[in-house]
Amino acid sequence: MTGRVVLVTGGMGGIGTAICRRLAAAQGNVVAANCLPGYDRKDEWLAGLRAEGFHNIHAAEGDVADYDSATAMVSHVEASIGPVDILINNAGIVRDNVLRKMSVGEWLSVIDTNLNATFNVTRNVVEGMSERGWGRIVNLSSVNGQRGQFGQTNYSAAKAGMHGFAMALAQEVVKKGVTVNSVSPGYVATEMLRSMRPDVLEKIIAGIPMGRLATPEEIASLVAYLVSEEAGYITGANIAINGGMYMS
Repeated sequence: MTGRVVLVTGGMGGIGTAICRRLAAAQGNVVAANCLPGYDRKDEWLAGLRAEGFHNIHAAEGDVADYDSATAMVSHVEASIGPVDILINNAGIVRDNVLRKMSVGEWLSVIDTNLNATFNVTRNVVEGMSERGWGRIVNLSSVNGQRGQFGQTNYSAAKAGMHGFAMALAQEVVKKGVTVNSVSPGYVATEMLRSMRPDVLEKIIAGIPMGRLATPEEIASLVAYLVSEEAGYITGANIAINGGMYMS
């Protein structure tokens, strides 16, 4: 894989950063890392990656939960870098609550950011990929989209929906040289997860058969394979990477 334009939504988070690093390491690739407009750590994040030698990673500001903002972001990326060849739908939030106490806002914010954003961004790149005869789309789903999780009706529904979206779109573009797949991580050692109370984190790890959290780099490695030429025969798949938490 050389010389591709990559767009990673939620690109400045823990998993997103690892994906940006991994895909930017391929010769000729240029990566656009999405963040919300006005994100206060954007410049610090970019400077850190520049210091590591990643001069081919750029910021792409836009609220992917809003269709017009997502459209403007993609237009800016394509005008300044080039047509998007690889899309990683990684943006996501949690607003956990049991359903009987879940507010409309908690429901809608997760559906908008995790599921509707997948439509908003993909809708703006898939036609170009199809016309050029090559494209890779990977949705970051979740183990909790496969098995469900107490207090996460919003998140589990959105993550399951992301793979339903992938399977349907895969059928629409399968003859256009475009593949669409999902990756379903379990618990990953991001800054957010490690900030949990130690007793809560210990309980989570105790529930993982492998006995540890995934690293962001392990998720990025799987994504890198799915967007490679070698993975051209894989489409509509949902690949679990969860340390044995859920097997199907």
